[in-house]
Amino acid sequence: MSKFWSDFVQELKPYVPGEQPKDGEYIKLNTNESPFDPSPVVIDAIRQEVEENLRLYPDPESDRLREVIGRYYDIPADFVFPGNGSDEVLAHLFHALFKHKGKKILFPDITYSFYRVYAKLYDLDFEAVALNSQFEIDINDYINASSEEVCGIIFPNPNAPTGIAVSLEQIEQLLQAQPDIVVAIDEAYVDFGADSAVSLLEKYDNLIVLQTLSKSRSLAGLRVGFAMAQPHLLQALVRVKNSFNSYPLDRLAQVGAIAAFEDDAYFEQTRQEIITSREFVSQELAGLGFVVLPSKTNFVFVSHPRIDAAVLSAQLRQHLVLVRHFDQSRISQYLRITIGTRKQCEVLIKTLSEILTSTNIGSE
Repeated sequence: MSKFWSDFVQELKPYVPGEQPKDGEYIKLNTNESPFDPSPVVIDAIRQEVEENLRLYPDPESDRLREVIGRYYDIPADFVFPGNGSDEVLAHLFHALFKHKGKKILFPDITYSFYRVYAKLYDLDFEAVALNSQFEIDINDYINASSEEVCGIIFPNPNAPTGIAVSLEQIEQLLQAQPDIVVAIDEAYVDFGADSAVSLLEKYDNLIVLQTLSKSRSLAGLRVGFAMAQPHLLQALVRVKNSFNSYPLDRLAQVGAIAAFEDDAYFEQTRQEIITSREFVSQELAGLGFVVLPSKTNFVFVSHPRIDAAVLSAQLRQHLVLVRHFDQSRISQYLRITIGTRKQCEVLIKTLSEILTSTNIGSE
């Protein structure tokens, strides 16, 4: 701390991302990155942009990218708001749509921890709604909220870190029940098996959907995310963005993102490989005695009834395998394990089997 800090900075508890080791020895299954390189089409587009246009400012509104995303999802381009990663888009959303005096926002108690960080950063009242005993979002908890008290609802679908999805029918039930509350669906992992709410955008003027290119399109290092909603909602985000940074997406990010959407065959191939490997890992872990929550993401959320999760995480690290442990109420005995390549998954299973055997823990 410093005497020069603004008062509110001393109270902030920033988001803590997963460990990014400085050496390359580890099998890195802790940060939900794709195990695959980006499409070669993406690399070529970025290389060409480096050679030709870096002296020029980027398009401040990313118009070509918005058009490409609009065509991909069959929505108008003015339904798209790109940002420097979905975290930046979330920040603008919280600031632009969730700050209403005398009202609060709702999100799950076990979910993406940046929601709580942003709520405190922008001094928003919030309520963390408990997941049910199966770690599922109970949509009725949000359907029954009062619009006199609540201005916004946000949750990931599928949820993180649990990996469990709610159905599109449930989301529509919520939208029908709450026309006066902004409903934000964070679809960072939707490409791995859940149903997107994009198809509902033109029908519901209070819906905003967020996605990212970090997971299923192998571009975590490029930082591209976007929101989709009717223009009257997105104009609030534009105002906040242009009061903060009028050039959020650089030229390399824009051309890389456009190329990623254009190479749909590569996207389908790599996401299907991750889904197949996820099912393999889930079955193998169950065979080792783990409780494996049903995942629609590129990770699994698991616990073992006979070994402490923190201990298991530390032992995996000793074997150069990184997974994510959350020292948090209700989920302290769970590990989140990213789906890697098939070879990495096989090493994970072999290592876990050896650890369990060495500690005299069987699969029964």
